[in-house]
Amino acid sequence: MKRPRNVVATPLCEEHIARGDWNPLWDQLRELDPEFMEAYLAFRSVPQRNGPLPQKYKEMVLVAINAATTHLYAPGVRRHMRNAFQAGATMDELLEVIQLTTVMGIHSCNLAVPILMEEAAAVHARSAGK
Repeated sequence: MKRPRNVVATPLCEEHIARGDWNPLWDQLRELDPEFMEAYLAFRSVPQRNGPLPQKYKEMVLVAINAATTHLYAPGVRRHMRNAFQAGATMDELLEVIQLTTVMGIHSCNLAVPILMEEAAAVHARSAGK
């Protein structure tokens, strides 16, 4: 059942959606409590806005987190691989991230290597079509 709420502006939600960094699972939380969702995104976004790491490395860390045996979240792996490729990461760099993540368990490879192959093929197809 939908909770009655005052209309709350959600500019951070809109920003994440626009740049392709939105987890569709957040839709329901945003509907139930948009103020909480905005606060979460403000907290989550601090490392994205600040810090010395180039975006490519931030995305590779997020690939590792999403591929980790304790998480195994394929949509996040895919989204952050795409972002990493767009930020200049190479297939070899992303493969090494996956390999390093397997220290926690081989399941990281089982999840992430097929996604890497698909995303690398998509990058190649886009560059061939230019």
